Amino acid sequence: MQPDSEPSSELIYGLDDRPKPLAAVLAALQHVLASFVGIITPPLVIGSALGLTAHLPYLISMALMVSGVGTFIQARRPFGIGAGMICLQGTSFAFLGAVLSAGFLVKQRGGTPEEILAMIFGVCFFGAVVQIVLSRCIGQLRRVVTPLVTGIVITLIGVSLIKVGITDLGGGFNAADFGAPGNLALGLFVLLTIILLNRSNTPWIRLSAIIIGLLLGSLAAWCTGKLVPQALPDLPLVSLPTPFKFGFSFDWTAFLPVALIYLISTIETVGDLTANCMLARQPITGPSYISRLRGGVLGDGVSCMIAATFSAFPNTTFAQNNGVIQLTGVASRYVGLYIGVILFALGLFPLIGAVLQQIPKPVLGGATLVMFGSVAAAGVRILAQSPLDRRSMLIIATSFGVGLGIAAQPNLLHLLPKLVQNLFDSAITSGGLTAIILCLLLPEAKTASSTAHAPLDKIEQA
Repeated sequence: MQPDSEPSSELIYGLDDRPKPLAAVLAALQHVLASFVGIITPPLVIGSALGLTAHLPYLISMALMVSGVGTFIQARRPFGIGAGMICLQGTSFAFLGAVLSAGFLVKQRGGTPEEILAMIFGVCFFGAVVQIVLSRCIGQLRRVVTPLVTGIVITLIGVSLIKVGITDLGGGFNAADFGAPGNLALGLFVLLTIILLNRSNTPWIRLSAIIIGLLLGSLAAWCTGKLVPQALPDLPLVSLPTPFKFGFSFDWTAFLPVALIYLISTIETVGDLTANCMLARQPITGPSYISRLRGGVLGDGVSCMIAATFSAFPNTTFAQNNGVIQLTGVASRYVGLYIGVILFALGLFPLIGAVLQQIPKPVLGGATLVMFGSVAAAGVRILAQSPLDRRSMLIIATSFGVGLGIAAQPNLLHLLPKLVQNLFDSAITSGGLTAIILCLLLPEAKTASSTAHAPLDKIEQA
């Protein structure tokens, strides 16, 4: 597909154009609006599940702040780090399952919230090194992690996260009123609101659907007594980032699932960067394209390393901002600098996190159910674009069978060594590794192989 075939080819501002400050700020705010909920939701979900409520304002502040720094780097491209485009960095949903597994591993040992966070950020820090290394060998990586493997893993990620969303919709983990009609009604109200708003013909309503759904859901919760605003904690006016605030620890059993997600996230980023190049009317073949891919993936890795250092969860290039570029016709990388500054400024104020922390679980669950379902749907879409021959269907069937089977019956591995249990007790790692191994062991048909590797040959020649 060529950039000229895109309906968004009529750009108001091209990649290297410099909009006036007011126009740049307005365009940047649209990107922030489209990504804000996606950035803050993973900290809210992780904090709720692992009992990290006391640290949530700081974690949300750091998520916003690090997203701003990573977005600035991607747009500015210092020392070749970054793609030199609007690549908004936001907290990745893909890592939720692996991060929660690492947290529960420490929690089961009797670890404190600080020890849980030290483990999570320790394994994520070294996982970022994996992505930085992978940025140097994009072509070879695509031979191992094919679109088929990527689609399987992303689908498994979405399916696994749906359990988290539906638990929040019912009232949250270990809630005394779990499944109460009031909780279900609130969650369904938010869910239906988001669905209806997404069907609107007005682009801005669609972009703001999740934020509006959360606002209306919180208002409904307040009217029904489900939301009783609490006094805000005594927090500093400005929250300054502190390196390794909670300490630093490492465990191989927690690290390997995280490393696998970094591998998959790298492939996702390549796809998002390619779409971004098309929208910005940049080449999608040749040396400049490969340079952008390598710089963009490197920017993701550096952003994740900064995130782990300053107590934020792993970042990735957000795909939804490609939609904002298409909608606005503004592809100027200088707008990315404004986005970075705005997100960083929002992260300076921990009271924002303290307010967001009070969103009732059923309201959050109604929104995340759509978001996590969208992750699974994205995986299905990738699978649908792959040639589904007998080999592919066998790999999909086996990977889903192993991954979802272990998730449905977690006691299956309880008699095996602890290391094996910790590595393979999630659908993502067990199903993902099954897919990778089968793709390597089962030979491809020659015609399918040559077609699938055609773009990779261009990458390697570059």
